[in-house]
Amino acid sequence: MKLPPQMLLQRRRPPRPNKMFKLFSKIVLTIVLSTSLLSAVAQSAADKILGVYYISDDQSDEDCKIRIFKTADGKYEGKIIWVKNPTFKDGTPKRDIMNPDPKKRNTPGDKIQLLFHFRYDTKSDKWVDGEIYDPVHGKFYKSRMWFEKENVLRVRGYIGVPALGRTMTWKKIKD
Repeated sequence: MKLPPQMLLQRRRPPRPNKMFKLFSKIVLTIVLSTSLLSAVAQSAADKILGVYYISDDQSDEDCKIRIFKTADGKYEGKIIWVKNPTFKDGTPKRDIMNPDPKKRNTPGDKIQLLFHFRYDTKSDKWVDGEIYDPVHGKFYKSRMWFEKENVLRVRGYIGVPALGRTMTWKKIKD
């Protein structure tokens, strides 16, 4: 018995993907999901530095708070947001008078940017290749940062090599 052409079309099944195609699809999906997950984990490790830190500097006798933030290009930077003593003894406000850039010498003490251009290194679990600004002397130093323990950040500023420098301890506080 011969079927009309309309019946033949109805009986055809759509082609099934072969087993290799299914396996390949699963592998690609697994790779994409794994890469996304690893990227998210690395990002959260890098971003644990974000927040506010209390700094008690024994050399300059200045207590302040600094906020570390992430820039649009993914670098980590930090700015003073509070100074314990915002004025000198004579009542004049503290300003960034030692800044090598004359345009920034009028910046209030509680608005000075201290940290510049840090990137997170996943291998060492440190923020590296940055600079720290010393507003007391108006100098910039190479710098790196790492957590000594939870909420205790070590910040090292140095000239040339890390052995020639000074390390400070900053305590992370709640905003």
